[in-house]
Amino acid sequence: MNTKKNATIAICLTAILAFSPLAGFAQAATTFSGEAVALRANALGISASVSDTGPLPSSGGNLSTSVASVNLVGLASADVLKSTASGSGTSSQSQSSVANLNLLGGLITADVVKSNSSATCSGSTASTSGNAQIVNLVAAGQTITVAPNLAVSLPGGISLIVDEQTSSSGGNTGSITVKALHVTGPSIDIVVASAHSDITCS
Repeated sequence: MNTKKNATIAICLTAILAFSPLAGFAQAATTFSGEAVALRANALGISASVSDTGPLPSSGGNLSTSVASVNLVGLASADVLKSTASGSGTSSQSQSSVANLNLLGGLITADVVKSNSSATCSGSTASTSGNAQIVNLVAAGQTITVAPNLAVSLPGGISLIVDEQTSSSGGNTGSITVKALHVTGPSIDIVVASAHSDITCS
């Protein structure tokens, strides 16, 4: 009797152990995160975030926002500011762009500034990609050729980073942020066209 009872218990435990990983796998779901901001400025006593999608829910979805123009006197002006962030299926994507950009009284100008970021799943493996597209970028009178993480020193202790990219991926998670232009200096921090995406694969 005891032998039969022990055998039944052993079979039940074996079944639980065998199927519990499958149950956990079935419950797992791909989760998303992302945000796009056309212009973020903290300088000269001004703090502004323009055309900001806000954070993407972990369940994904689509967020978009646009602003016709902005003029922060002496700091930044731009037209047609647009941002989008989305997550579904096996990918999380964000984009942001501005036109007719003018920063710091003409120290930095560009016709078009755009960033793109993407985090995707291939099976349970995550990967990321991103880039910045900038048309006619001029800083302190010099035409700048766009390249990832290009650092440019400007008068007045101002630093410009072009196509600033930070990313990480390993196993089932991936994250990337692309800032098309990042300007820093004494009491100045300005980001133009920021796109962030990340994903956790099921």
